[in-house]
Amino acid sequence: MLATTANTIIPFAVGVDIACRMCLSIFDLPASMIDLETDLLKSLLMQNTYFGMGCTTKSYHDSSLFDSKMWGETKVIRGLKDKAYAQLGTSGTGNHFVEWGELTIADGALNGIPAGTYLSLLSHSGSRGFGGSVADYYSKIAMTKTKLPPEAKHLAWLDLDKDEGQEYWIAMNLAGEYASANHHEIHNKIARALNRAPVMMIENHHNFAWQEQLADGTEVMVHRKGATPAGEGVLGIIPGSMSTPGFVVRGKGDATSINSASHGAGRLMSRSAAIKTLSREAIAANLIDKRITLIGSDVDEAPMAYKDIHTVMAAQQNLVEVLAKFEPRIVRMADPKERPED
Repeated sequence: MLATTANTIIPFAVGVDIACRMCLSIFDLPASMIDLETDLLKSLLMQNTYFGMGCTTKSYHDSSLFDSKMWGETKVIRGLKDKAYAQLGTSGTGNHFVEWGELTIADGALNGIPAGTYLSLLSHSGSRGFGGSVADYYSKIAMTKTKLPPEAKHLAWLDLDKDEGQEYWIAMNLAGEYASANHHEIHNKIARALNRAPVMMIENHHNFAWQEQLADGTEVMVHRKGATPAGEGVLGIIPGSMSTPGFVVRGKGDATSINSASHGAGRLMSRSAAIKTLSREAIAANLIDKRITLIGSDVDEAPMAYKDIHTVMAAQQNLVEVLAKFEPRIVRMADPKERPED
C-alpha cells in the first residue's frame, strides 16, 4: 500500500488482478445445513461456479454491465469486451475460491441481524483476463514513459493529465465494476438455486487505486495492492485460508495506515516452496480435523502455506474492529491442472 501525488498512478502498484475482491452473502438459514445438506451445497457450487485460466460461462443472471458506454471508451477496452463478457461470473486460479461456511455474528454487530451462526457464501476473485490484460498493457506504457533504474522499473507511473493515464484510470475503474459483477453473478445464481435471497451482502476490494485525502487534507492517490480500505465505518472481509477463519470487520479510520488494513492472512511461503516442502498427508489430516470438504486446489494453497490469521488480526486491532467470524467448510478452488507455477 502506498500513496502518490493525486495525478499519478502506478499500474504495477495496483496489481495484475485489478479490483480483486471479497464478497459475502449471509442467508437466514442455520449453519447446520452444511452438515445436514452437504451434497446439496456441494452441487450448488459445482453447478454455478467456474474456475481456471480462460474459463467461460454460457448463461448469465445479469449482464447489464455490458450495456455501459464505458466499454466503448478506449481501443484497449473495446478489444477486451468480448473476452470480459465470456468470462463474466467465473473465477481464476491461485487463491481464488467460492466457499460455504459458518458465520458467527455477535449481538447487534451487523445491521440488526440477530446474534447466531448463519449459512454464508464467501468468494474471492477479480477482473479475470480483462484486468490482467489492462495491467500488462499499461504497465509497459508506464515503463516507457517513466524511465527508472532497472531495480525500480515496476514503480513507473502514468500521469492522469495525459491520455494514457486517463485511459488506464477509466479501464481500472471499469475493471472494478466488472469484478463486482462477477461476484454478483456467482452469488445470485447460487441464491436463486437455493431459493433464498441473502439477508445481507458485504464486499470489499484490493488491488486498486483511490483518490483520497490524507489527514492533513493533502490530495493523494492511494494504491492498495494486498491491502483493503479500512476507513471509519467501512465494512470488509479479511480471509484466512481454506481451513482457518476469515473475519467481517469495520474500519477504524487509522490515519497512520492511510485508512487501510490487510486484505488477508498473506502467504508464508511461495507456491513452489509449498509444493516442494509440504506433505499431502499432513494437509489431508488438517482438512479432516477442521471438517473441510475441499473441491479442487493443490498443495500450493495448503493452510500451512499461509501466515497465522489470528496473529495477523492481532497486529491490526487499531485498524479494524471484528464484527463476525467466518469458518470455511465447503471450499471450491481451481483444479490442480489449473494451478499457477508460482
